[in-house]
Amino acid sequence: MNQHISVITRSQERLEDITYKVNEAVKQNDAEEGICFLFLPHTTAGLMVSRSQDPNLVRDILDQLRKLVPADAGFRNDGGNSEAHIKASLLGQSIVIPIEDGQLALGRGQSVFLAEFDGPRERSIMMNIIPTVRIPLQEQLSEGFRGSRF
Repeated sequence: MNQHISVITRSQERLEDITYKVNEAVKQNDAEEGICFLFLPHTTAGLMVSRSQDPNLVRDILDQLRKLVPADAGFRNDGGNSEAHIKASLLGQSIVIPIEDGQLALGRGQSVFLAEFDGPRERSIMMNIIPTVRIPLQEQLSEGFRGSRF
């Protein structure tokens, strides 16, 4: 099922933790197991998974991206926001996360972030969930040996 998640970013450059919004959307789909595809149809923002408990890490990520892509690098883009496009292209606009027990199967301390590089503005994230069915290991093994010649 396709769904849109709206996020209003709060500054020109910021990592917005959207984990709660995505998990709420997953719960609305009643998918106990599956795959969550997220796509951001914008060229000056990106998506990423990172650690959320340490606000200094978020600052470090943004600081290093500013060093990699300085705003005063003499870009030729007419829009004046080349650095936002380049930073977003480094992160990418899509991520895939498994769903287990009706929520995102993130690792300990992991969160989903929308990385804004040309805000503040409203962003829309497209979400598609593919539900799957968990088959117990015993069933998988017995299925695998039914047609076996051994």
